[in-house]
Amino acid sequence: MPAPSLQQQFGPIDIYLFDQLLKGRIGPGMRIVDAGCGSGRNLVYFLREGYEVYAADADAQAMEGVRELARRLAPGLTESNFRVEPLEQMSFEDECADVVISSAVLHFARDDAQFEAMLRGTWKVLKPGGLFFCRLASSIGMESEVGRLQGRRFLLPDGTERYLVDEALLAASRLGGALAEPLKTTVVQHQRSMTTWVMEKK
Repeated sequence: MPAPSLQQQFGPIDIYLFDQLLKGRIGPGMRIVDAGCGSGRNLVYFLREGYEVYAADADAQAMEGVRELARRLAPGLTESNFRVEPLEQMSFEDECADVVISSAVLHFARDDAQFEAMLRGTWKVLKPGGLFFCRLASSIGMESEVGRLQGRRFLLPDGTERYLVDEALLAASRLGGALAEPLKTTVVQHQRSMTTWVMEKK
């Protein structure tokens, strides 16, 4: 059989998550929790390569797609690994995961209270020494181009509304973590900023 193409092997993985693989921070045998997995775009490689994968999302239809992906790529995993539930109420055991993925999820928070609940619900499943990978919308680099609606809810130039973080809010110390690398922000010209936040749990 021909070797799988890169697209088949990795799927539509976030390029910054792929970067963590290249840096050796995520390796075989690790337990992965995708908190807010959506369609499972970041799980193709992990399912294909035999990682112990868990995922949660509040969207039942999206989760059924992830379960189907798992049935096809990792039939040994049980359906209970894939749960329809909000991040604030994830039912996975505390400190069970070597790696937690939070990709384009937290910026959907309604307000400060929900953001903190979503973040802490995600953080609690990560074990000490584990890796937290997060991508989320921020105001970094676009401070003058976003319009405040209420609190940290902003209207972005691309027409969407998001809960936007800044560097101060992403201080790792308040969660009991340490940055695994400096914050990295991609500014999509006159549209949005996306920040990559990678931490290790102490």
